[in-house]
Amino acid sequence: MDTGFPVLYLSLLLGILAIASFFLVRQILRTRKVENALGRLQKKLSKEKGTAQDYFELGSIYLNKRIYAQAIAQFQKALKSDDLPEAESALVYNALGYAYFAQEQYDLAIRQYKEALKADPGYITALNNMGHAYERKQLTSSALEAYEQVLTLDPNNTTAKRRADSLRKRLVPSA
Repeated sequence: MDTGFPVLYLSLLLGILAIASFFLVRQILRTRKVENALGRLQKKLSKEKGTAQDYFELGSIYLNKRIYAQAIAQFQKALKSDDLPEAESALVYNALGYAYFAQEQYDLAIRQYKEALKADPGYITALNNMGHAYERKQLTSSALEAYEQVLTLDPNNTTAKRRADSLRKRLVPSA
């Protein structure tokens, strides 16, 4: 009797299980790392005043967990912190804008993206995010303007290219 087929089948099954186990263990380690950071930051900030970096890091964790109200509160604390370097304020404003965007508060999101651009006029991510917020508000020409600004700074930006082409098609009626 031929034993090649069952051996091949079992080998394939063991290979699939090994790959699945690898990804499962990796995800568990990532989750543990995030939860440890969350616990450490919450404990630290409940006992003492934190740094802008602490508030930003905690806000980012809340943002990833989709706990937007708490993320917004942490980003606002980071912005009020005395030790926030001017250069890094753009990151915080952008993250705050993203948290507002996720809650469909597009006007507040746009305001935060504009603040990020005041701090760093060449911040491409904030420009892309602002264009997306304008799109959601159905302000097509403003969105197109934001994406075109991205393309002047980074002509190879695929997101801005794709979105700008789509918006141009909407603005120009088909013949």
